[in-house]
Amino acid sequence: MSSYTTDEIWEMDGVEQLKAVKSGELDPEDVLDASLQRIEELDDELNAFTVVDGEGAKEAARESSKRVENGDELGALEGIPVGIKDLIPVEGMRTTYGSKIYEDHVPDQDSVVVKRIRDEGGIILGKTNAPEFGFQGITDNAVFGKTHNPWDTSKTPGGSSGGSGVALATGMVPFALGSDGGGSVRIPSSFCGLHGLKASFGRVPLYPEHRNPDLPGTNAWESVEHIGPMGRTVEDTAYLLDVIAGPHHMDRHSLPDDEVDYIGASEATDISEYNVAYSEDFGFTAVDPTVRETVSDAVSVFEDELGCTVERADPGFPDPEDAFTALVASSTDLRELRKELHDHKSDMEPVLVDILETEWTAMDFTEAYKTRQKVNIKMREFMEDYDILLTPTLAVPPFDVDIPGRETIEGRDINIFHWLMFCFTINLTGQPAATIPAGWTDNGLPIGLQIVGNHLDDETVIKASAAYQEANPWQKKYFPM
Repeated sequence: MSSYTTDEIWEMDGVEQLKAVKSGELDPEDVLDASLQRIEELDDELNAFTVVDGEGAKEAARESSKRVENGDELGALEGIPVGIKDLIPVEGMRTTYGSKIYEDHVPDQDSVVVKRIRDEGGIILGKTNAPEFGFQGITDNAVFGKTHNPWDTSKTPGGSSGGSGVALATGMVPFALGSDGGGSVRIPSSFCGLHGLKASFGRVPLYPEHRNPDLPGTNAWESVEHIGPMGRTVEDTAYLLDVIAGPHHMDRHSLPDDEVDYIGASEATDISEYNVAYSEDFGFTAVDPTVRETVSDAVSVFEDELGCTVERADPGFPDPEDAFTALVASSTDLRELRKELHDHKSDMEPVLVDILETEWTAMDFTEAYKTRQKVNIKMREFMEDYDILLTPTLAVPPFDVDIPGRETIEGRDINIFHWLMFCFTINLTGQPAATIPAGWTDNGLPIGLQIVGNHLDDETVIKASAAYQEANPWQKKYFPM
């Protein structure tokens, strides 16, 4: 048994817990007990987890304790609990994808990323809540219901990785995975006061999620999806990314191993030579005034404290919202999912129903792909002059848990996905991007700053995140529950 109290354990960052386990100061069973106690104390109110495999996790923790005690070689995540989003398959563990269609589904194999976590001694504690197939920027579904934001339980934590965000923010787990097809790692990380990292498209392999045609609905985000780490520090996300990144033969999009030093990048603090672009609205996006002010203050840190050269500039691409929706529809198994409307329509996410009932044409999809090309070309030309691009992560602060999104911003009527514009645009380009806490509203709700890097330049995004964290730390700021 360790000398740490439960509160001392859960308040540790993931890397702090990991180092204490490897040094023998902290027993994996005590780490797990702290996580289980936090879940018992808080999750009835917050609804972060859909499945908690307490017995399986305890057995894994016991085995990890033996390895530590025997002086065996230890894994990169040895003895540390990890939460897995319910869109990511875990062998033998109920995985519903937030859908009544798969309410009783139990996968017969681990996702590639889950296997990599297990192979490095990580303990799969359970599944975290998500909307149906990830089709919303909030976290609510007909199987498990709403997930609530710990900073204010009347607000949404965002989505679609909202369960993972809440679990991390409250210390239920020190590490968690999300997936990001239109912002779903960055949205809840922003709304929950975390660092969330969407590495370059293909940096983290996906299989079987979003690559399996035999499970209609689960492959909807095939051309834009990323799996990414979320954490309370930049170091935590870098450590988890280091475990899950790397090529895999079952994902044709996976990138070769470029030997990026994710962990080393998270320890860097000097970015004074960086040229930084700051776009507060892409030139056309409505943004809540509180978000504008808070993010502007955060951007000033890069210039005044980190020594960067900062320039206000917009990339100049067209509004891609309609194109993004059409691209997601083009990857969705429309024929098979439309068969489910008869039995499940009343339980389905309204956004998904709208996509299924729309009579899409070849021209719709062709125009969407053309718009994507225009966005990519404009962004690549724009980024030739900059190391990073800074934007708000989201156009609004956290909003009421009972609505799917804001309908007006700055007096403008907006479409359902408009508040996600800064996120999903970067899914169209595949660039690496992170969100990091920019500050808090007057009533204590987190607001995120997005850091976007050049094509395949994940290292620079992590370095910029680490430098900002050093200059403007937030890691020990906790929710008021």
